[in-house]
Amino acid sequence: MTRFALTLAAAATAISFASAAFAGDQYIDETGFAASGYDVVAYFSLPQNPVGQTQPAPVEGNKAITAKYNGATFAFSSDANRDTFLADPAKYAPQYDGHCAYGVAKGGKVPGNPTLWRIVDDKLYLNITTNVVGFWEEDIPGNLNLSTANWPSLDPKPASDRTIPQWSSAAPKG
Repeated sequence: MTRFALTLAAAATAISFASAAFAGDQYIDETGFAASGYDVVAYFSLPQNPVGQTQPAPVEGNKAITAKYNGATFAFSSDANRDTFLADPAKYAPQYDGHCAYGVAKGGKVPGNPTLWRIVDDKLYLNITTNVVGFWEEDIPGNLNLSTANWPSLDPKPASDRTIPQWSSAAPKG
């Protein structure tokens, strides 16, 4: 490897560590788990319904099968899913640290409900209520542009400490 390539690799590594150090907190509800104890890897194998239709129910994680990431504990339905997550946690963790994607588009951090989900461009997004899902889905590309632009200033702020409205998690099991 050339000296330039080594320097570039070292700089990229330093930036990735710096980004991780300044990342905000994952949203955690009363379950004490990220994504309310649902298996974030399992979302990627569920069939995704068209915009305007309710998504399938997420898969409950198991309290005995967990991994830590971004200061939070994630639960999984199988050892294989946990291992898949550990190989690339940023790929599977919900965007915006598990906060509502539409809320981020509007400039704030509010809870993300793990039953109100959508995968866009191989990334998991959550929303807070069914009404908000409707607003999000009216213009997913436009809302993603807004949320992507808003996230750098919101990320370092504390995670939402609010409860997900009119909902409680049965996950994780075990």
